[in-house]
Amino acid sequence: MPFEVKMPRLGETVDEVVLLQWMVEVGDEVDEDTELALVETDKVETEVPSPVAGTIIEILVEEDAEVVTGEVICVIET
Repeated sequence: MPFEVKMPRLGETVDEVVLLQWMVEVGDEVDEDTELALVETDKVETEVPSPVAGTIIEILVEEDAEVVTGEVICVIET
């Protein structure tokens, strides 16, 4: 069953981040809490963990793109 991974809120005042680098590729198997991507706010760089285990079937955001909280960034087949 496809699961849409949405950009989590990283702070009370942070609504946008820049996706710096994907740590996974389409076809990769991931566990819950596997680091999916490295993102940057105006203050810090941090990783986005996978909320579920499964296989990456689609990456929807390119590296260096701005992402808003709640935007779907990838899809995992659970």
